[in-house]
Order: sequence, then C-alpha cells, then structure tokens
Amino acid sequence: MINQTMSPKDWLMLLLLSFLWGGSFFFIAVAVSELPPLTIVTMRVGLASATLWIILLVAGYEVPKSLKLWRSFFVLGLLNNAIPFSLIVWGQTHISSGLASIINATTPLFTVLIAGAVLTDERMTPAKITGVVVGLLGVIVLIGPASLIDTGTNTAAQFAIMAAAASYGFGTVYGRRFKTMGISPFTTVVGQVTAATIILLPLALFIEQPYQLANPSLKVWLAVLSLAIFSTALAYILFFQILATSGATNVVLVTFLVPVTASLLGWLVLNEKLHAEYFIGMVFIGLGLASIDGRLWSKAKKLTKRH
Repeated sequence: MINQTMSPKDWLMLLLLSFLWGGSFFFIAVAVSELPPLTIVTMRVGLASATLWIILLVAGYEVPKSLKLWRSFFVLGLLNNAIPFSLIVWGQTHISSGLASIINATTPLFTVLIAGAVLTDERMTPAKITGVVVGLLGVIVLIGPASLIDTGTNTAAQFAIMAAAASYGFGTVYGRRFKTMGISPFTTVVGQVTAATIILLPLALFIEQPYQLANPSLKVWLAVLSLAIFSTALAYILFFQILATSGATNVVLVTFLVPVTASLLGWLVLNEKLHAEYFIGMVFIGLGLASIDGRLWSKAKKLTKRH
C-alpha cells in the first residue's frame, strides 16, 4: 500500500527534485537559443541514458531483458519523456519559461483525476481536490496573473505545455506498475530514458537533421549536459523512488514547488527581486501541499474531536 502521508525523507527528496526540475526550464531556455526542439530533447534523453547505463553496469545492476518489460518501458518513455519533453521545449521557443512552469503546474490536477479514476489506493478526496486548486492559485500569484493575460499569439504553445502536463499525469500513474512488477526505481529510469532515446533519435535525424547544424557554444553544451545528467538522470531516480513509496498524487506535488525554487534561484544566482506576491504565492502553495499530503486535514479533525 502507498503512504498517503509522505515521510520527512520523501519530503527532502521532493525538495531536491524541485531544484533539479526547476533548473530544467532555465537550461532549456539557454539551449533553444541555438538548437531546435527535437535535437535538444534527443540529446537530453540520450546523454541521460548513457550516464545511467554506465552506472548500471559499474554498480552491477541486472540488465532488463524481458520483452514484456521493455514494452512497458517504451510506453513509459513515450508518456514521461518523448511527448512531454518535446512539447515543453517547443512551447518554450514561443513562451517564457515562467509561463511554461505555471502551465506545467497543472500536472497534479491531471494526476489526481487520472489516479482517482484508475488506482484503487489513490481515490480522489475533497482534501486532494482542494489542495490542487489552492496550490494552482499559489503558482499563479507567485509568477503574476499578468503573465497569464499577456500571452500574445502563442495560444498553441500554451496548449502544448498543457498537453505535456496531461502526458506526465498519465505517465506517473502508468509508472506505478513497475513497483508491482518488482522493478527498482533505478532500472525503471534506465529503461524509460533508453526507450525515449530510441523513439526520438530517428525523428530528430529525419525532421531537424542536427548533423547539418553549427557546433553549439560552450554555454549551450553545459546547459544540455546539466539538463541530461541532473534534470533527467538524477531527477528521475528521485522521482521513481518517491513514486514507489508515496504514490502518484504525492510525487507530482513537485510541479508546485518548481516555480518556488525557480524564483529563489533567480534571487540567489541572478540577483532578481522577490516581490510581495512571491511570498503570498508560497503560502498558498504550502497550504495546497499540506492539504494533498493529508496532515492538515487530519490535525483539523483531531482538534475538532477534542472540542
């Protein structure tokens, strides 16, 4: 059974994951200045796959060989990597990374709805629905409602990010099956990104012909390497570890934290100002997280019973 209330260890992993994925929007913004979308995504999963296979072989993990298992990896790689990564990178060629992160924060909403419909141990509850709504309000306040209004003619890009969020929701719920199959989080990540690389490589070569592009600058190479190693390989190891212990609904809370960590990193690294609405947004997000996690409601019920 899944622990509906996350442990302190799971919360720490979730916070680390939010930093790793929060940085991905920045790395993508750097990379799209010189490289086309499919090429960036293929390099991201390809380099991550190579890194993970080296770790797998050196550490002595068992190499997955089952055809049935690899079929599941391809489905997961499509839902969790190939589709959403491509849509997000394409979307960020037309809209800002901040707006992309807002729309991406709808992932928990999709996951709660999908998990509630198909998973017997993650049924929808008033607390979860309330938490999602409150958290989304916090994200909007954090980045600023004006960014949602000033969208120009980039509606298609916004719908692309929304579709990516829905794909993540399906992928997260589908990923639950690997625990019941006795597959470790690390092996799941290796299979997922390897399958995504096999799917994307021929598409990138045929559509964008990256071998004809000019050699990217050092900053772009560093951005792509960071995107692959930190925001993909390491991030997904954490993701599947949290998924195995705390479930699909809890693990996607990270999409609420990503805009928060992005704002803090901007303040610490880029000397960006933190406005009052940032702190108001963080309060909303904290309340949303507490509501979905269940602790807020359980404590409220205990207090009510006492009185």
